[in-house]
Amino acid sequence: MGAGPQGNLGLDLGYRHGTLDDDGGALAQSLMFGSRLTPLKDIRPNLDVIPGGAELDQAAAGLIAQGSKDGSKAKLALARSLAPIAADYDIIFIDCPPGNEPLQVAALGAASYVVVPTKTDKAGREGLIGVAKRLDTVIDVNPNLDLLGVIITATSSTATNVHRMTREAIAETFGTDAVLFTGMVRHAEAPAQAARDRGVLVHELEEQVKGAAKWYEVLKGTAEAGQSQPRSAANVAEDLYQIAHELVARLEAAEERNAS
Repeated sequence: MGAGPQGNLGLDLGYRHGTLDDDGGALAQSLMFGSRLTPLKDIRPNLDVIPGGAELDQAAAGLIAQGSKDGSKAKLALARSLAPIAADYDIIFIDCPPGNEPLQVAALGAASYVVVPTKTDKAGREGLIGVAKRLDTVIDVNPNLDLLGVIITATSSTATNVHRMTREAIAETFGTDAVLFTGMVRHAEAPAQAARDRGVLVHELEEQVKGAAKWYEVLKGTAEAGQSQPRSAANVAEDLYQIAHELVARLEAAEERNAS
């Protein structure tokens, strides 16, 4: 589900500004008034989505007002919205916006596990401290909430010293390096822009790159030139593939611990 006012998830999945996109209106109404959510079906195979968007700014303001009267009710607003449909899904991902504290707290109130992406700069590390503090604010209503891990993103694969210092700083913040995902997601501007402009995911962009006409085929006249294709898409797709595998492994391990 897209829980951010920016609606970036809709751009990535290709439904933003289309007939299916309500700009977060249904989610906002559910958070404020408890109306039932109806996800958009099969945005991808086995993937339904609840859109976010600018309407969530109003919901964030409503949660602040609600929290001034009943803090627990505001923290559990998203949990109440998702409860009627949760049993229909194996996993619900909440794509949470940066810098919007009421929505972040509501997301943490509904979540079982938290995965935090961070950049290697000081602002990214300070953002992690803010997330850690928000985890503490919902323990009263969601005592089993667990940090699944921290993922370093938007980095260069060759910046080994930066990675080392960042990992040390994150381990110091959380008291252990076990929170750090082994994999990282490198920065590659061309595939990032192409994927968002075309409304495709990176692995889908990689398939487009593989299927594109080769320059020598165009030169020989055996194929027509198409869109310019970012060749580094395969690198980013591989990074995300590794992250997905590690996330599933961590999730399975956490579920086993909680079941025992």
